[in-house]
Amino acid sequence: MGKHGEPIEILLVEDNPGDVELTQEAFADSKICNHLYVANDGVEALEFLRRVGPHANAVRPDVVLLDLNMPRMDGKELLEVVKNDPDLKSIPIVILTSSEAEKDIVKSYKLHANCYINKPVNLEGFLEVVRSMEDFWLSVVKLPKNHSGEAA
Repeated sequence: MGKHGEPIEILLVEDNPGDVELTQEAFADSKICNHLYVANDGVEALEFLRRVGPHANAVRPDVVLLDLNMPRMDGKELLEVVKNDPDLKSIPIVILTSSEAEKDIVKSYKLHANCYINKPVNLEGFLEVVRSMEDFWLSVVKLPKNHSGEAA
């Protein structure tokens, strides 16, 4: 369970159906109660985060798992928009991408990503990464209780 005994709300921003399925399976087997929502690109993720259009009733995620390479609005563009939005910037964003390029790592941290993780190419490695994220981000880290982005 997450904050106050409630499930952890996770937004996965990923355009690869195979990676979405692997992540869903890994979190379905999770020891932490969670709800996993999926946005297929940065535009859809921003609609979800801002609760507009088809996502008007979306929950505010406790953490965002963000791929970098996507159509319409890529992960770096979304990261920049979110971290410059006073209402959204307190949401932790974990970059989960196949890119090992140093320029992507540096750019992500300059845009205030909370962490950068490379997606392993094999199934067992991918599941281990998701379990490690779960252990750290959903069990150890204290996520904000105040969702306005301001100090309580």
